[in-house]
Amino acid sequence: MSGSGAEGTDAGKRPNAHLGSWFVRSGWSKGELARQVNRRARQMGALHISTDTSRVRRWLDGEQPREPIPRILSELFSERFGTVVAVEQLGLRTAHQSPSVAGVDLPWAGPQTVALLSEFSRSDLMLARRGFLGSSLTLAAGPALIEPMQRWLVPAPAQASDEPAAPAAEPRPSRLSGPELDLLESTTAMFRQWDAQCGGGLRRKAVVGQLHEVTDLLQEPQPGPTARRLFRCAAELAELAGWMSYDVGLQPTAQKYFVLALHAAKEAGDKPLGSYILSSMSRQMIHLGRPDDALELIHLAQYGSRDCATSRTQAMLYAMEARAYANMGQPSKCKRAVRMAEDTFLDAGLDDEPEPDWIRFFSEAELNGENAHSYRDLAYVAGRSPTYASLAEPVMERAVELFGDDDEHQRSYALNLIGMATVHLLQREPEQSTVLAARALKIAKKVRSERVNTRLRKTVDTAARDLRVGAELARLNAHLHGNHPPTPQPVLPPPAPAPPPTRHPP
Repeated sequence: MSGSGAEGTDAGKRPNAHLGSWFVRSGWSKGELARQVNRRARQMGALHISTDTSRVRRWLDGEQPREPIPRILSELFSERFGTVVAVEQLGLRTAHQSPSVAGVDLPWAGPQTVALLSEFSRSDLMLARRGFLGSSLTLAAGPALIEPMQRWLVPAPAQASDEPAAPAAEPRPSRLSGPELDLLESTTAMFRQWDAQCGGGLRRKAVVGQLHEVTDLLQEPQPGPTARRLFRCAAELAELAGWMSYDVGLQPTAQKYFVLALHAAKEAGDKPLGSYILSSMSRQMIHLGRPDDALELIHLAQYGSRDCATSRTQAMLYAMEARAYANMGQPSKCKRAVRMAEDTFLDAGLDDEPEPDWIRFFSEAELNGENAHSYRDLAYVAGRSPTYASLAEPVMERAVELFGDDDEHQRSYALNLIGMATVHLLQREPEQSTVLAARALKIAKKVRSERVNTRLRKTVDTAARDLRVGAELARLNAHLHGNHPPTPQPVLPPPAPAPPPTRHPP
């Protein structure tokens, strides 16, 4: 066996016409392709790969190479032709052919998590012309989503890095110093701050690139404590990449990042972080009209972090539980969850342990905004109930007031202005609604968030359709549709059985 690491068993093999066609059109010689494969393998750290012209000839004759050769060839031909050349288009097989890899039912194991994070982030960076990567994915919902996520609660087997080293083993020094790890973590916090200020559209690729760099570090041998910190960093970056993808309308891509983030959080042993990732998945399900799935995800988050989450994190989970109940049309359970969120938030900051950066966003303003949106959603589900609209109004006003004094969370300010505008629509006060929508529009011009644009369009459309008032509203409507073309929404599998139809809020 040669040192290429690429042999396969190919009894009765036939020439690989697919690979041969791409190879001929590339203009490369066998020697040049071999050199490029070796160079890319070294960049990946696959130092055992040593390909030559005879090996390339055997691939063309039908030999199936082992990973990472198929992935390397896919990258090289994609870059050569400026279009996606998948492994299957080259007539090759990959090591990841099971359906689980294409969806969300992934193996809960460290090496596979690192490999999938690396592969997905690399593909996103290379192929993310708007819609390509998202269109190659499908959204999971219902049992196909919930059942795999339940495995987050299954205890992981003991890691070798947690066990005492054998007496003869020499401790492996870490290539990363403490200050370098601190810098990685502070960079993640900086990206999170930029997202809150500028929306998901501006820095998304930078976050994905940083995630890919961290997965490269995880592919190298690391001491246990260093590996856990790197997994935590990867989980936070993957969640943020998912959140930014969600914010700009790339829903399948967002879900994939969330799922991979949850796997990385499990490897890090960070249950509160895992609960936060599940809350982001829950928020996405509410956005997509799947409140039953959202509630299941939140209950998984609450149960999994029940003995370790800070009061602020628990309050955030209660607030998301209220949102799910509101969209399911269950007012008593919604109101109870709102009260639990308010009561638990009173203890925020009083915990002995310092709070992680990822939960800093859940301020008094955010608490009020979430609870107000729960009441607002109840009002729509209940057929534009004035009672629930009146409950939402003072809470939403408080959120708008607090966010108005916060330069860091401009997207949240815009979303709550829009929320307040919808409350006025429920109360049949179109003039006030138009004023608030105009204020939100000024922020939307500075924040690259498809979520803000979509909600603003829906709010103004609702006012124009249902109330038909005001020249100012007509001008605002024309301006919105002229500057922000609508983004097509993904199609989820239908729930079964379907609940009675409800009116969804704008």
